[in-house]
Amino acid sequence: MEFGKLALNDAILKGLAAEKYTAPTPVQEQTIPIVLDRKDVVVSAQTGTGKTAAFALPILQILFQSQDTVKRGKNIKALIVSPTRELAEQINENFKAYGQYTNLRTGVVYGGTAIEPQIDRLNKGVDILIATPGRLLDLAKQNYARLGRVEILVLDEADLLLDMGFIDDVNKINKLCSEFKQTLLFSATMPMKVKALANTVLRNPESVTVSPVASTAKNVEQRLFYVPIGKKIELCLHLLRNTIKGNTIIFRRTKFGVDKLEKALLKNGYKVGTIHGDKSQAARQEALNSLKDGEINILIATDVAARGIDVDNLDAVVNFDLPNVPESYVHRIGRTGRAGKTGIAYSFCAAEEKPYVISIQRLITKIIKVVDDHPYPLDPKEKPQVHKKQGSKHKKGRKSAASKKKKKRWY
Repeated sequence: MEFGKLALNDAILKGLAAEKYTAPTPVQEQTIPIVLDRKDVVVSAQTGTGKTAAFALPILQILFQSQDTVKRGKNIKALIVSPTRELAEQINENFKAYGQYTNLRTGVVYGGTAIEPQIDRLNKGVDILIATPGRLLDLAKQNYARLGRVEILVLDEADLLLDMGFIDDVNKINKLCSEFKQTLLFSATMPMKVKALANTVLRNPESVTVSPVASTAKNVEQRLFYVPIGKKIELCLHLLRNTIKGNTIIFRRTKFGVDKLEKALLKNGYKVGTIHGDKSQAARQEALNSLKDGEINILIATDVAARGIDVDNLDAVVNFDLPNVPESYVHRIGRTGRAGKTGIAYSFCAAEEKPYVISIQRLITKIIKVVDDHPYPLDPKEKPQVHKKQGSKHKKGRKSAASKKKKKRWY
């Protein structure tokens, strides 16, 4: 199928051609007609499947067609709520690219940066606003962000919005918008709390499910290294010197961990940038741009930034700390191996992180290949048991109950 068959107008098709988009992805093909029919929709799709265009293109189409009949002013017509600053910026860039041949006005607001330029932008008028919840409510309270005329509300990465504690803010935003609005909810996973939110804010929604929740990128080779927790930095340096090549994102669980690893890598002569919650938005954007522009080749980040990172030609992902939420593993390694390219995911597992490996492998229904040939192996007593196939001491057809249980383990 081509985009032209989705009833998109010439201005938007011209923008897609300029961005070298030729055919819609499955999530776009299924979602765009539903949105154009002005129905509410719940979409379950992993990051990297093209879901931003799945809501951006029909929103641009709907607003572009209504320009002649609706008086332009300061009223926001479409609102996209994003959990992170990086993701908000990425969505804003996409709207500008797809709508470059329309005269629709876009804007983005988020915390961690000066509010005055954002107020100025809103005062000039925007048709489409992309926002993080906290800053949006601040601006709405001061009557700079007027939400009463919002025609389309998008809740993007809904599972992450709830994981970050934004449920009350989302409900407040929903109530500030017109009760007659169209609502679109996108989520990489569909836990019960997301389904409950959908039941609260959507009316008779259509449902689109594109890929299994547990799917990991087919073009990503996954490698697992068992290593003492105190030797992880040494292993990271060893792999950077001998194995890992190209642009790399390293994930750590805490901001303190990000800063500690940054110091170690800088000390060893690596060009590094960092992204975490304590960094100003300007610093975070500068680090991301430095990676995209080739000024650095290593970015260290926490999970909060994982879904907002969109970098072409990312060669590797390193899970320095394994995530305690298995779905985060899928999001992390999904940063590489995109658009038909290949990538490698390296995961470090200390003794206390073994339960995380089990949870991850259960989720992805796959055993991650263990690499034993490295200088900092875990003590054999601390490694997961390796269960050998039954030998001659068990007669044919008479395997013990214990041996049957062993075969069911995920590690």
